[in-house]
Amino acid sequence: MTEEQRSKAEARSGSAEGGRPGGGHVHDFDRIIERRGTSSLKWDQLGALFGREDVLPLFVADMDFEAPREVVEAIVARAKHGVYGYTIRTDGYFEAVTGWLERRHGLRIERDWLVSSPGVVPALAAAILAFTEPGDGVILQPPVYYPFYDVIRANGRTVVENPLRIEDGVYRMDFDLLEEQAKTAKLMLLCSPHNPGGRVWTADELRRVGDICLRHGVIVVSDEIHHDLVFPPHRHVPFAALGPEYAERSVTCIAPSKTFNLAGLQAAAAIVPNAELRRRYMRTARFGLSIHMDNCFGVIGMEASYRHGEPWLEQLLVYLRENRDALVMYLKERLPELRVMVPEATYLAWVDCRAISEDPAELKKLMYEEARVAFSEGSVFGRQGAGWLRINFGCPRAVLLEALGRFAAAARRRLDAK
Repeated sequence: MTEEQRSKAEARSGSAEGGRPGGGHVHDFDRIIERRGTSSLKWDQLGALFGREDVLPLFVADMDFEAPREVVEAIVARAKHGVYGYTIRTDGYFEAVTGWLERRHGLRIERDWLVSSPGVVPALAAAILAFTEPGDGVILQPPVYYPFYDVIRANGRTVVENPLRIEDGVYRMDFDLLEEQAKTAKLMLLCSPHNPGGRVWTADELRRVGDICLRHGVIVVSDEIHHDLVFPPHRHVPFAALGPEYAERSVTCIAPSKTFNLAGLQAAAAIVPNAELRRRYMRTARFGLSIHMDNCFGVIGMEASYRHGEPWLEQLLVYLRENRDALVMYLKERLPELRVMVPEATYLAWVDCRAISEDPAELKKLMYEEARVAFSEGSVFGRQGAGWLRINFGCPRAVLLEALGRFAAAARRRLDAK
């Protein structure tokens, strides 16, 4: 970590004498941690996924950073006990989660509204099964996180696409089309903040979505897994915080997995304020899907991160914003033909590579064979993503710059040959 980065981190996290959780510890996000041999989806399947082992992986959305030390210490302490039986959520768990939501996002919830889940995607699936019937329409806004498509189609529901539009370099919603679609759809999957575009929806935008859905009886299921990873001056607005009338017709899905790099702990929660919706949701999740027990280490990690992880997160946000800006500047200087949709949130950059090719197969060849990098190919997020790539910049800056250098050199050859 450079002196400039260190001073910024210290300013955000507080000094050791300041009494904040973490004692002023400055985390070294520049440290490269060897992840091969740890059963890592990101690092241990390169050959199987991309046909070669020398690819730099910046695709799947987990970061290459160590979790906050308080989280590690809590998990290690629990592991040393040696007995890992069925696990409950304690008062401390509920206090940590509800406290985090109110402190960070201004969302006040009752502990009874929290329904645990092994992940946000299982929570989405449970909501679809609980609130729709086979054949019912479920609205999504492509390009969007591809499991949205999977949980709709795999459960026999109908995908209703409400495509986002690019205006002034960012995604905007098509409210007129949404009004028409909501007349027949039963449920909407909202990605907030948006993945892969990185938009932080404003309160006005979310309220328009909510008003349309309220008029037509559409339940909003809001995936807010990236809610903590927002760059100033933008601010995440929880859908359920818009007002009680919106909260009563919503399910909000959260997890510490993106924020604190805990995806492998399989811990998430659905927030269901309405008692009748919650009863239906819990009946589906617990009895229909048999999701009724918690991961021992997931509960520990979730409580520890929400109780002690704030100083670490503030340092992370500084580092991620600097990574984002470095990526944007690098591609602007080396590949001005491409366009980066500068993310307002997440550690994912959405890059328009249509100047190179709109063919997914060609972009894969460019990445895996010519550049030896693995970004996410855009068409998996919907046909609107063809010709785009998603780059995960949640990694040490040296790794990011190496990957960008490889990609820029290969892409430059392609562009110059045209």
